[in-house]
Amino acid sequence: MTTQWERIARATVGEDYARSYAERFRRMARRGDDPHGEAALVTSLVPAPARVLDAGCGTGRIATHLHTQGYGVVGVDVDATMVHEARAESPQLDWRVADLATMRLGEVFDLVLLAGNVIPLLEPETLREVAHTLAEHASPWGDVVCGFGLDAAHLPGDCPVTPLSEVDAAFEVAGLRPVERWSTWDRDPFADGGGYVVTRHRKVTG
Repeated sequence: MTTQWERIARATVGEDYARSYAERFRRMARRGDDPHGEAALVTSLVPAPARVLDAGCGTGRIATHLHTQGYGVVGVDVDATMVHEARAESPQLDWRVADLATMRLGEVFDLVLLAGNVIPLLEPETLREVAHTLAEHASPWGDVVCGFGLDAAHLPGDCPVTPLSEVDAAFEVAGLRPVERWSTWDRDPFADGGGYVVTRHRKVTG
């Protein structure tokens, strides 16, 4: 079955989208640009050697960098072609192909990260299931951090908008409470009506 993500990626980037995404960030690094804003936020929230689940890891850019910083990381993505690129780049790391709505990894993490518009690119009607799965993989009082676009200008192709209120509601039912939110991975303040958000939710127990 072709996922919403695969359909949009092929339409906007082409059939070889996985390699194209990996090469895009390599070019950024060669130019001297910093492609690790998401990882920098993670390192500011939890110290190494914390365990991090990169949920929707893509080609593995973030997980690979966190590994070099001393974190224990697992990368999961529903797209096998993206995971293939991640394994080729960092074969020593733990990469898994799994759907975020149904994954059962049998372990928990200090921080669960969803970067790169993972939330709006989920399959339709799966947000609540994904929220519960994320909560199951977060340690007690652990964080779930998500960054995603809130308007067409910050989303790929014809990806539909997932309202922030729907995310908060689904996470609330799963036992994830909002802690902080920003408009960028650099922690710029978020204001209602903004086009991009980075959310930090915490798994509340007891």
